[in-house]
Parts: sequence; structure tokens; C-alpha cells
Amino acid sequence: LHMGKTMKEDLTVVVKYIKQLYPPEFNVFSTYAELYHNYFASQAKKNAESHLEDKDIYLLLSWVHNIYPKDMRKDHVLAEELEKVKLGSLLPSSLSKELEKKYLDSEEATIKNSLSKCLDKEIQRWKEDKEPEKLSGHFQSELLAIFVIQSIYSGQKRAKDISTAVGEELSLRLSKELPAFLKSYKDAFEDFKEKSKKHTYYKPILIANINNCWNFRDYTEKNMAEKDDNKASILSTLGDIENSGFDVLLQQLFAQLKPIYKKFTENKWDSSNEIMNEIIKTTSKHISDFRTLKDPFYHAIIEKIHARLVKEYIMRLLKRKVSLKTPTQQQNLAQNISKNAADLEAFCTSNGSQATWLNLALPKLAEIIRLQDLGAIKIEVATLATTYPDIRKRHLEALLYIKANLSRGELKSILGYLADSTASTLSGAPLFSSINMS
Repeated sequence: LHMGKTMKEDLTVVVKYIKQLYPPEFNVFSTYAELYHNYFASQAKKNAESHLEDKDIYLLLSWVHNIYPKDMRKDHVLAEELEKVKLGSLLPSSLSKELEKKYLDSEEATIKNSLSKCLDKEIQRWKEDKEPEKLSGHFQSELLAIFVIQSIYSGQKRAKDISTAVGEELSLRLSKELPAFLKSYKDAFEDFKEKSKKHTYYKPILIANINNCWNFRDYTEKNMAEKDDNKASILSTLGDIENSGFDVLLQQLFAQLKPIYKKFTENKWDSSNEIMNEIIKTTSKHISDFRTLKDPFYHAIIEKIHARLVKEYIMRLLKRKVSLKTPTQQQNLAQNISKNAADLEAFCTSNGSQATWLNLALPKLAEIIRLQDLGAIKIEVATLATTYPDIRKRHLEALLYIKANLSRGELKSILGYLADSTASTLSGAPLFSSINMS
């Protein structure tokens, strides 16, 4: 710093006062500039070849790439004169590259190490079994994501401040760090999930970890290019953590719902309204716990619940437990299904489900059960297959089992119509493909 200041001040004096006292052919400014530069360069080289601490390497590289060429040589008083002298760099290229490698190796190792320590601290916090902090009503461990993202971002910025090339090289090296960190985080989360079920704050800690994924997700979406393979890897790992957490949070609810759903077929759908009310009541008790999830995750878990409620209902319908011979019986069942569907939709929507694609499934199945005209049934089957292209013959066959007044020829005709109508339809949300018929 002293040498740099002296060189800048002295050369300014040469430009302003001394240069004009000599004849132009003396090139007096060049002489001064070269002597100062050579001395400065020899000192820089001497330092570069001695044992330097990491922060000294960073400072020396900042002088070589940044402060010396930009702040000093581009000084508004000196720039024009220095342009004529062609002084070169403070360090030989080979020595500069050697320092850059040392700096990059050290910075990469430091960041890796700090991310690893940060994860260890986070795991330690889970083991303490304390309720996570709440921010705006959501459980989270906010510092984890902030620290990890900031460590990587600050490292990249520091390197970029030396030079664009050094910045790019470090960014390339660190591009694997966030995916690697998140894989370790996922492993630690899975380990906690399996081994800590008896913890008092087991669920709040799970929710805090799901919420943690949001900051990582947000950072990745905003700062990484679509074509970057690391982006896909990061989003995939975050999806795994989120879904793994959702599965545990929903386990108890789904276990409680199973015997309630069985009542539909056990009672031949006679008291279906009471059963649906019981399903809604049971689900409602669990939903209040999920309000501590951040909004995108809350909506995601509600959508999972909504899909599960609709799928379980369809599975009961397709169990081949009810076969109705008269149109009146079929119309009564269709009416019950429509009422259940309306109640289910109202409940899920009022709790924030945005899965509107699920709302047509049960009313369309009810309509197929209600209709008696063969042509009308075929049209309804076609619209069902357009809305849910993953429906297959085995699903429709099980549904039509309810309509015991259809002849074998009529059945064959309707099923054939499904094959024709689904052949060209590839888009749409999956619903039936996850319904097991065994």
C-alpha cells in the first residue's frame, strides 16, 4: 500500500511539474515509471515467492489483477502517459497462475469445510429436540440456507473481485458444492427421520426442514441457468427431501382414513354422506398442524391430501362390491357420489387446495353410473378419458360392474370406445395410473 501510494503520488508530480523541465526526447516520465514499476514488481515477486497466508495471497492477487492495473494505471492524471510506456504486469504470468491456484484451492477447501461444519451444527440442533423457531407462523431453521448460500455467493464474489477469470474458475469449482451439500443434508434428514420418531418435536423439526428447502429452491431458480445440470440435481434433491417429509407427516392421517373408506363398500354406499363427513372431520384435525408449513409447501401437502381422498374413493368404487340391476338403484348411487364429490371439493378448496384437475373425476364417474342410454354413456366415457388419459380398460370394466343391467355386447361396445378415444390422448394429469386394481 505504501509503495503504491508513493508511486502514484510521485508519478503525478513528474507529469505535472518535472516532465516539462526536460526535452521531449529524454522521455523522462517513461524513465521514472519504468524504474518505479521494476522496483514494485521485484518486491511483488519477492513476496509471491515467500510463504504467504491465504489473506496475503488474496491481497497480492488483488494488486496484480485489480488495484495496480485499474486504480493506479487508469488514474485520470497518469493514464494517458502510462499508456505510452507499456509496463506489463506486476508478476510474471507463471507466478501469477501459481498464486491463483493456491488461492482457488484454499478458498474451495475453506468453503467446503464451513458448509460441513454448518450441517454438523444443524444436525446437533435436531438432536437437542427443541421446538424450532417460528417466523411468520412457519417453523424453520432460517440460518442454514442463509449461511450456505452466503458462503458460496461471498466466495464467488471475492474471487470475481480479483478478476473475471478467477471468479469464473471458482464458480466452476463451487458449482458442485451446493448439490453435494444438499445430498449430505438429505442423508442426514433421512437418518433423523428414521431414528428420532420418539422426539417430542419430531414433526415440527420435519416441517422446519421442509421449509428450509424453500430458500435453496428460490436461490437455485433465480441464479442458475436452465441448462445447468447442477440445477436439475439440486431441484431433484430438494424434491426428495420435501416429499420424504410429506410422507411422514401424512402417514398417520392416511392410516386413520383407510378403515373409514372401507365402510363405503361394507354399507353398500347406503350411509355414504355420514362416512364422507367422518373422512372430512378426521382430515380436518390433521390439517391444522400443516399450517406451520410455508405456503407453497402447505398447498403441496393439501394437494397430496386432496388427490389421496379422491383416489381412495375411486378405489372403493372399483372394488366390484356393488352390482345394481335397476336404473333407480344406479341413480341413487350416482346421487350419493355427486353429493360426496361436492362435499369433498368444498372441503379441499376451503383449505387451500389448488388441485382443480381432481374435481371432475367423481362427478364424471357418477354420471356414467346414472346414464342409461348407450350413446350418452359412450360420450361420457370419451370426455372422462380426455380429462384423465391414464384411465384404462380395467378401471372402466370395474366401474361398469356396478351397472348390472348392461348386456355383454353393450359392455364390449363401451370398452372398445375407451380404447379408441385414449389412443391419441397423451396429455393430462395422472390419476388412475396410481390406482391399483389388485
